Amino acid sequence: MASQKPPPTQPPVLRPIQPRDDPAVAAIIRTVMPEFGAKGPGFAINDAEVDAMHAAYTLPRSLYLVWELDGRVVGGGGVGPLAGAAADTCELRKMYLLREARGRGWGEVLLRRLLAVARELEYGTCYLETLTGMDAAQKLYERMGFARIPGALGKTGHFACNRFYLLDLRAGPRGDGDL
Repeated sequence: MASQKPPPTQPPVLRPIQPRDDPAVAAIIRTVMPEFGAKGPGFAINDAEVDAMHAAYTLPRSLYLVWELDGRVVGGGGVGPLAGAAADTCELRKMYLLREARGRGWGEVLLRRLLAVARELEYGTCYLETLTGMDAAQKLYERMGFARIPGALGKTGHFACNRFYLLDLRAGPRGDGDL
């Protein structure tokens, strides 16, 4: 029998990251990535920004959102410029949810909101990289209109990722992110 997720005592809140969220977001990244075998060199878990996510996403044309549930951060994701790519290309970055936040549709809500933000920031395409085994995430990306591409774009330093996707934001689904 499948385990039931306990109902939250309050509705979840999707909001921009704040400095006080940095330790929780770093812990989420360091918890979720190893679940999928992403713990060695070439993965985002080793990026310098992991311990200072708020500061990393105060840069121009960047935003990181977190899910807060019952006063705790349980996931998040962001968009920002893709290093080494055209100025109109953003990267979907560090989108991770703890187990307790998965399977509730919050990943899709987060992704829709981030795509809407990317459009507001006048990006034309959105790139992401992931890896084998993150099957539910890849199904979500494909459902949202991302197309798998044969190789990496830009200069992320994530040489261990082996799945790459691109979305034309001018043609992709409208991402309003309504809760």
